[in-house]
Amino acid sequence: MNFLAHAWLSRQGDDEFLHGNLIADGVKGSRFEGWSAAAAAGIRHHRQVDAAIDSHAEVLRLRHSAPAAERRFVGIALDLVWDHFLASRQPDPALVKRCYRILEARRAPARLATLVPAMIEGDWLNRYADFNFTCRAIAGIGQRLRGENHLENLVPWLTVEYGRLERAFVILWPDMQARFSDTPTATSHRQR
Repeated sequence: MNFLAHAWLSRQGDDEFLHGNLIADGVKGSRFEGWSAAAAAGIRHHRQVDAAIDSHAEVLRLRHSAPAAERRFVGIALDLVWDHFLASRQPDPALVKRCYRILEARRAPARLATLVPAMIEGDWLNRYADFNFTCRAIAGIGQRLRGENHLENLVPWLTVEYGRLERAFVILWPDMQARFSDTPTATSHRQR
């Protein structure tokens, strides 16, 4: 659910490509009927970014050091932590405004239909700059999952490991920018 990181890595694309990146977590499967070619390319781009982040050495180290009972959920929490560092270290009000405009103008998949309006109304993409807000968002996602709220259980670990998370971000983010900010798929859907 790291909307901001995906927006940063697809910002050079047109609005349809960016939209696909923003809503990809709500799209199941690999058949993209009903989505424009650019949105489908954005969904695929999003999934490539997710795979690269999830297999990055910094993320693997963090996952291994997390409490054992919560390791399965660390990736979800880290996605929002990366948005926190982007919002706090590299705020981009124009990009946030563009994301909100795109999300308001286009349909969201059913899985995101209630989340997207709440995100826009609550200005989450800017508010992620506040780590406490980010932690509440992480715990809130955990409330929507079945069983024990493992994401909420991760919040104390995230707080204690904040410095380590920030150091990991400083390594991870330039790697992701170098790999994805100007990919052939994105540039073929360049913003007009």
